[in-house]
Amino acid sequence: QVQLAESGGGLVQAGDSLRLSCAVSGLTLNRYTMAWWRQAPGKDREFIGRSNWNGGGTNLADSVKGRFTISRDNDKNTVYLQMNGLRREDTALYSCSAQRAFSSGPQYWGQGTQVTVSS
Repeated sequence: QVQLAESGGGLVQAGDSLRLSCAVSGLTLNRYTMAWWRQAPGKDREFIGRSNWNGGGTNLADSVKGRFTISRDNDKNTVYLQMNGLRREDTALYSCSAQRAFSSGPQYWGQGTQVTVSS
């Protein structure tokens, strides 16, 4: 059974940093592209970025470039989202997804972890 479990969210002040983790079980991580998403209340889910499978690097949305980075540890089956310089508009439920290589669209999703940024 595949499980994705996000952690690391919380209440922080603007300008602070947080590192989110997505612990994965039930699949071989290096065969999956792992992505981070967020959804703020009343808004559509927003793509933040991805860590491509097989060492294919990362891609980030323009809205977070220069502030957020994505990394993975395949040995630990964990993907990370490092968030620096947090802003109030970063407040959202953050979740991760797993997409099998050569497939279209994520097959698996986590439940998410809440990040709240106060001014």
